[in-house]
Amino acid sequence: MTFSHFMHRYGTPLTAGLFAVSTVSGVALFFHWAPRTFHAMHEWLSLLLLAPFVLHLWKNWKPLLAYAKRKTLFIPLALSLLVAVPFALTAGKGRGGNPAFQTVALMTEASVADLAPVFHATPDALLQHLQKRGYKVASPHDSVTTIATASAVPATEVLYAMMPAQRNAATKQ
Repeated sequence: MTFSHFMHRYGTPLTAGLFAVSTVSGVALFFHWAPRTFHAMHEWLSLLLLAPFVLHLWKNWKPLLAYAKRKTLFIPLALSLLVAVPFALTAGKGRGGNPAFQTVALMTEASVADLAPVFHATPDALLQHLQKRGYKVASPHDSVTTIATASAVPATEVLYAMMPAQRNAATKQ
């Protein structure tokens, strides 16, 4: 089977099949139905969709040029761009990203004393635990970021060390 024959035979069916998968997973993501199931599927198979899309364009290049000559190609392209621009312009605004990451970032700015109730401990117990683990902490009023900087470690490592399971494991050793 030649490459040309393969493109002619499978370009459009592959495009249609992967487009259907992309549509179903996209709708599921839009309505927040099992996002863990559909997120990776949607991203990877939509990327894979580019290959048969290129094959489809190659196969239908002359008809596409005919659309361009009649100027009927440009209105749909312009409309597609027009509806995409507002999404691109507002993408960086508002709350974004994983809330867990935002929470951790906020927690790294808090002091040991402020975090003690969250970790079911007293400020002094956390202070002593961190000092035993080798972290450079002088006061319960030091922030996690301050402790991390002084100890030359990531702030998330200090937060992890403060967790009850980590404290309990350290006392058993």
